Amino acid sequence: MDTRVMSVAAADAPAFDLAAWSAAHLDRVERALERWVTADAPAGVDHGAPAELVQAMRYAVLDGGKRLRPLLVMAAWEAVSESTPAGPGQAAMTAGQLETALRAACAVELIHAYSLVHDDMPCMDNDVLRRGKPTVHVQFGEASALLAGDALQALAFELLTPDDAQIPACRQAHLCRLLARAAGSGGMAGGQAIDLASVGVALTESQLHDMHRLKTGELLQASVMMGAACGDASKQALAALHRFGAAVGLAFQVVDDILDVTADSATLGKTAGKDADQHKPTYVSVLGLERSGAYAQELLGQALQALEQSGLPNTQALQGLANMVVNRIS
Repeated sequence: MDTRVMSVAAADAPAFDLAAWSAAHLDRVERALERWVTADAPAGVDHGAPAELVQAMRYAVLDGGKRLRPLLVMAAWEAVSESTPAGPGQAAMTAGQLETALRAACAVELIHAYSLVHDDMPCMDNDVLRRGKPTVHVQFGEASALLAGDALQALAFELLTPDDAQIPACRQAHLCRLLARAAGSGGMAGGQAIDLASVGVALTESQLHDMHRLKTGELLQASVMMGAACGDASKQALAALHRFGAAVGLAFQVVDDILDVTADSATLGKTAGKDADQHKPTYVSVLGLERSGAYAQELLGQALQALEQSGLPNTQALQGLANMVVNRIS
């Protein structure tokens, strides 16, 4: 897949290199996760965690995954930051915002990782493969996996509330609220509950949409909004980014459903065909393969249109990530 994309807002601008942009931010995120997932805790946090728990936490987070959610945080932060006119003290503000955005990026990835650990357990989806390696409960046992997920969830909010006051208290609270709402009963956890209750049930397209909006879409949308919250955005930009996040979040799940029936386990890094085997409703089972693919492209169009309407001058990274979500092969 060609990762060089053109700006919708300025088609005659030089091509944006998504691969290079992603590599730079992924390096920052990986180094931060390596440092912060209990190996070297953030300032003011004294873990003293049992070695086996630490090992399971790091196994769940490090060395794997697309890191889509952290990248969305960083891309949204850049988009709103570059729309703010430079002025006295701007460099210092940007440095502080970068630290805030990096903490937000890692926090949302920790929530995502915890959800995967719990979702893979026998009481949920009972999967044995994740990110191309044995799932955490297979590697460490069910009790350790449960505790590792709990600890990763707690650590996410520790990252957002450092003691050094580098992040203003009002911004800390706003970020925590965005993340908690996306992860809770009105978001990811609620969607997972609906998913478990829907096994073998014929859902309508509307019901399927609602389930996946909660289970998958809310956290992806929150990633965008958390990135925007790390800078200073207009009401117009925030509303547009909210629409963008909603479209990308749903598109991710539509494509995930497609790949579950068209890709193999080695490519996906997780068990292929699992949804059909477990009689779970998916976009493919409800709409069919062709209509699901068309719907994913329709959602991509909605996402790109929202960026056009945002008034933000630099949305190339967000555009590139949206295209990657819909056109990915794993």
